[in-house]
Amino acid sequence: MEKTNKIYVAGHKGMVGSAILRKLQAEGYEHIVTRSSAELDLRDLAAVAAFFEAEKPEYVFLAAAKVGGIVANNTYRADFIYENLCIQNNVIHQSYLHGVKKLMFLGSSCIYPKMAPQPLKEEYLLTGLLEETNEPYAIAKIAGIKMCDAYRAQYGCNYISVMPTNLYGLNDNYHPQNSHVLPALIRRFHEAKQNGLEEVVIWGTGTPMREFLYADDLAEACYYLMQHYNEPGLVNIGTGEDVTIKELAELVKETVGYQGAISFDTSKPDGTPRKLMDVSKLHGYGWKHTIELPEGIKLAYQDFLSKI
Repeated sequence: MEKTNKIYVAGHKGMVGSAILRKLQAEGYEHIVTRSSAELDLRDLAAVAAFFEAEKPEYVFLAAAKVGGIVANNTYRADFIYENLCIQNNVIHQSYLHGVKKLMFLGSSCIYPKMAPQPLKEEYLLTGLLEETNEPYAIAKIAGIKMCDAYRAQYGCNYISVMPTNLYGLNDNYHPQNSHVLPALIRRFHEAKQNGLEEVVIWGTGTPMREFLYADDLAEACYYLMQHYNEPGLVNIGTGEDVTIKELAELVKETVGYQGAISFDTSKPDGTPRKLMDVSKLHGYGWKHTIELPEGIKLAYQDFLSKI
């Protein structure tokens, strides 16, 4: 990508898209195109076609998606498969029709089979059954990967796919019911500190292990791969390191400055015991994360404080 190329960041208001936008701006790109969902409904084929005809972007980062936690994924199953298929079908096909030089499709680690071996290697895709609660969302994302590969095979399009691990950082969602585990813990420990609560109760045993990547590190990886990766299939983006939920809770507690106790409600479910990405392919291309979890949580907490 040259500094003068026109680049479209789809989903620039979200945590991932905003991080990619910041990275491109920091690198001095002069022609970045964005549209909010109010300005451009990516589910609307006619609207997307008109946008591509008018703007003619040369590079596309497809970070737009309908996303949510377990409850949302399981409740709005039809919405999650329909809307995500619409968004990616429209953007990928219009990119082909209007001669986009390169497109990056961002997926999710939930594409891997529920019982896949750990750590998760790229070749485990489609080797087993998916996690039932977010299967519609995962199937949409798998379709996006296969669509990029199909357009590469039939039309020679340089479309690539990346699969981030669990993300956190600036512009995260701290909603009490709909947020993911790390932002949810930040909010809960902060509110416990504010309200002088003696303990914070966390679901499960605290033993499941999870991997976390700071969103600006993801943006660095996406930018790097846009310059260096031109293959079919997909690339995992993560740290290759994980922590237990108990260790995560202790880190958040220390960062927030909460003085009370942590307890675990073992009558509640733990979820998947472990979800760790194999990032040897990414490391083989010469990229490694730089923001470690303790530092990242401090940055995320500052972001949370600025939001409230």
